[in-house]
Amino acid sequence: MNGQIDFAWKKFNELSIDDLYAILNLRQQVFILEQNCPYIDADYSDQDAFHLLGFQDNKLVAYLRAFPPNIKYAGSSMGRIVVQESQRKQDIGKDITKIGINFLKERYPDSEIVISAQHRLEQFYCDLGFASRGEVYLEDDIDHIQMFL
Repeated sequence: MNGQIDFAWKKFNELSIDDLYAILNLRQQVFILEQNCPYIDADYSDQDAFHLLGFQDNKLVAYLRAFPPNIKYAGSSMGRIVVQESQRKQDIGKDITKIGINFLKERYPDSEIVISAQHRLEQFYCDLGFASRGEVYLEDDIDHIQMFL
């Protein structure tokens, strides 16, 4: 592997069948199998999202989806932020999150960015400028906390 991650933004209708399959596969690998969290990932929200795909040597290794304001929250938002297990500890998670933040700030400069973060990742998001809001809550059997920027 050359190590280079090629990031690309796509709207739902711009995703190829192979893109969509790779997205669902990566999200299921991490959120359902690795985290042992059975839930319906195909939640009919992908159609309203912008999708950031991170490919390395033609393989999807990182992903997030971003939403305009008033879809998930009053502010803009990001979710399903994921990095393939074998690619972690290389700052790819930070890189893709920063790209998502910059995208939403540029498109919706007057809107806060809201995320529903896994509580165990609270410090990771704090390091990127997010602040916690409210109490820890259970989402899909995993502790989460709302955070905003």
